Formats: sequence, C-alpha cells, structure tokens
Amino acid sequence: MTTTAQLAAPLSIVVPMFNEQENVSPLVERVHEALAEYTGAWELLLVDDGSSDATVARIRAARKAFGSHVRPVPLTRNFGQTAAMQAGIDLARGEVIVTMDGDLQNDPIDIPRMVDRLLREDLDLVAGWRRDRKDNWVRKVPSWLANRLIRRLTGVNLHDYGCSLKVFRADVIKGVRLYGEMHRFIPAWLATQTAPSQIAEEVVTHHPRTAGNSKYGLSRTFRVIIDLISVYFFMRFSARPAHFFGLLGTGFGLLGGLGMFYLLIEKVLGHDIGDRPLLLVSILFILIGVQMLTTGVLSEMLSRTYYESRDVRTYHLPARFDLAGENDAFRMPADGKGREATDSVSAEGDPA
Repeated sequence: MTTTAQLAAPLSIVVPMFNEQENVSPLVERVHEALAEYTGAWELLLVDDGSSDATVARIRAARKAFGSHVRPVPLTRNFGQTAAMQAGIDLARGEVIVTMDGDLQNDPIDIPRMVDRLLREDLDLVAGWRRDRKDNWVRKVPSWLANRLIRRLTGVNLHDYGCSLKVFRADVIKGVRLYGEMHRFIPAWLATQTAPSQIAEEVVTHHPRTAGNSKYGLSRTFRVIIDLISVYFFMRFSARPAHFFGLLGTGFGLLGGLGMFYLLIEKVLGHDIGDRPLLLVSILFILIGVQMLTTGVLSEMLSRTYYESRDVRTYHLPARFDLAGENDAFRMPADGKGREATDSVSAEGDPA
C-alpha cells in the first residue's frame, strides 16, 4: 500500500560494487521488481570500486537496458567499500538514501518497507538487522563480537552494525564523512548529530552468496578495532580533546609521582635507589604525563581552530527545524498600562 509519505520522497539507492560482474544484472532486475509500485521518483547509483573484471561494462549495459535512472559511478581505482559508499552518497539526489551491498545477499524487497517506516515515524536512520544471517561462522563470529563491542562503546543499541542495507534521510547522512572502514559505524557517527531515538532497526531478508567471491575475512577484524577507537574518541571528545589527553596525562603523572614519592622515602631512610627499576619507570610515567597534557593543549587549539575557521558548530539542528514557525517572534515588553507593546511605530516615532 503506497503512503503519502512515500509519494513525497525522491529515493536514491547507492550500491558499492567490486568485481561483481555476475551480480550486476540480477541486482538491477531485483531493484526494479521491488520498486515496481513505488510512486515516488528514484535512482540507482552503482559505484564501481575499481573492479578488474567487467563490472563497469555490465553497469553501463544495465543503464541502456533499464534507463538513465541507473547511474554508473566508476572510481579510478579500488578505494575500498567506505570510500565507494561515500562517493555514491555525495552524488545522490534523493531526499532519502538507501545503501546496500552488491552481492545480492541484501534483498531490495525490504527497501519500500524500510523507507515507509523512516518517513512514517520521522526517523533519521532505519538499519537492517540480518537476524537469520546466511553466512558461515568465519564471518558470523567476528561480526557478533564486533557488534557487542560497538554497542558497548558507542551506546547505540543495534543488533547488526555490519548490515549494509540502511535507509537514511539525505540531509543527515550527507553531514557525515566516512573514512577507513567507517561504513559499519554509520549509526554511531549519526549519533553525533541526531538522538539515538531517531535511529531504528528493521529485520531484513538475507540470502547466501550465489555468485562472485566474498571480500570479507578475519583480517578486517583488526581494522574494525582500530576504527572503533577513532569512533569512540570522536563521539566523546571531538569538541574537548584536552579532557581525553588530560585524563591520560593525569593518570600517568599520578602514578609516576607516587613512585617518586615512595623512592624519596626510601632515600630518606638510607636505601640506595639509583639502580631501582621503579626510578626509571616513575620518570617515564611523569614524562608521558607531561607529553599527554601538552598534546591535550595542542589538540584543544586545533579543535578550536577547526570549529571557528570552518564555522562548524559543536551541535546540530535538524534540517526540518522550525517548519512550523515556532522560533520567529520576540515577546515584546508591556507598556506602562500593562498591555503588550506592539512592534509597529508611527511616523512621529510614537507607538501606533
């Protein structure tokens, strides 16, 4: 059933692809089948991430077969899934943006339902949840561990961060820049701009891979952990880095100071401390503490320069802020008779 919300929502579907020549045509066909009754305008951006096979040629053939709304986005080389996704998001023209994998494991049939929920509940993100995931344990176990770790550190309680099938409001996702392997942390990044209550998840269909080769493996686990540290830092301390480094510096300095105080007592009691390992460790901790505090001050200066030079705010208002005109008036002071004065003035300068 088509909703009024759907009618007013131009849609962009972004699909990063790398060596997926066998999946291009089936993917485009399934997207058209899934959106056959979608009455809003939509486009399909197929981002080729420097494939070495015929993926680009298949994408261009699909454009000829289905129409100009199928948009090839060929990158010059392999930049990685996150960069390919960012390229598609940058070029997307819809008010709602959908991201999904190009390996046919995500099912486009879920897109209309997720878009409808996003608009009906006025959300900023609806993330897919592959509750019945069709992958082997090599992919499922690291993903399960990563999801638990990400939930604990970011505070955004989703079951499946790794599912690429997500639906966003364009004005929100375009305010986020993605780097490294950050595509799996998009909900966490969005939580820096919108409330967690504006993020929901929807159970989606998941299929086993039938063509092409998986690009995922255990090696990604280590990169995910490194990126998670960056996400945690930017979520909690991007506007106040001195607090982060100051906390570390104070901790190291305190430990070093306690060690030196203990050695001072030992020296006063007549014990030799020159060859004590604790002396070197204490000095090292004090130096680390000083360095951390200095780094915190420099980071604070860089943070202020970043926010002030680019007019970047430390807060975010929704793009739909004040559509009802709730913030367009002053309360005028009352006159001497207890009535509210008007803001109109006569030609003589007296209140009209």
